[in-house]
Amino acid sequence: MSDKQLPIPPGDLRDVYGDDIEVGIDLPTGAHTVTAEEIVDFASMWDPQFFHVDADAAAHGYFGELIASGIHTLAVHQRLAVESHFARWNVIAGKGIRDLRFLVPVRAGDRLTGRLVVDSLERDGRGRASIRIRAELTNQHGQIVMELTMDTLILMRPETP
Repeated sequence: MSDKQLPIPPGDLRDVYGDDIEVGIDLPTGAHTVTAEEIVDFASMWDPQFFHVDADAAAHGYFGELIASGIHTLAVHQRLAVESHFARWNVIAGKGIRDLRFLVPVRAGDRLTGRLVVDSLERDGRGRASIRIRAELTNQHGQIVMELTMDTLILMRPETP
C-alpha cells in the first residue's frame, strides 16, 4: 500500500473531464515507500531476476543489494497517479507510453513521490480528448528515478440539453 490513501470514497465519483484540465498544470502525486518484501514479492511474480528476488545474490551483484524491477517502479507510478488524480478523471483508456526511462535504481526503503505535467490536450470532436502527460518519480534524495510520457484518452463534459 502507498503512504497516501485513495483521496475519494469508493464508488463511481469521476467528476473531472477534459474540459477541466489545463495544459501546463503540474500535479503532484502521493508517496510510496518501497520495502524489500515488496521488491521480492513483485519480482517473484513478474520479473524474477536474481537482483530483484535474492538478497544474498544481489549483495554480490552490480548494485550490491536488491533493487526494484523497472516494471514495479512503473506500477508504483501508476498507483500514485490513480490515487491522486486519475480516479476522479473520466479516463477512457491509456493510449500509450513512450520515452520511459529508469534513471536511478529503486532500493528498499526508498520513498518515491511523483508528479504529472499536462503537456497537451487535443479534442477530437467526438466528445473526448487526448491528453499528453509527462510524469516522473523522485526518491527521498531528490533523484528522478523514472520518467515517461503518456497519452491518455478522456471524456469531455457532456452537453446538457
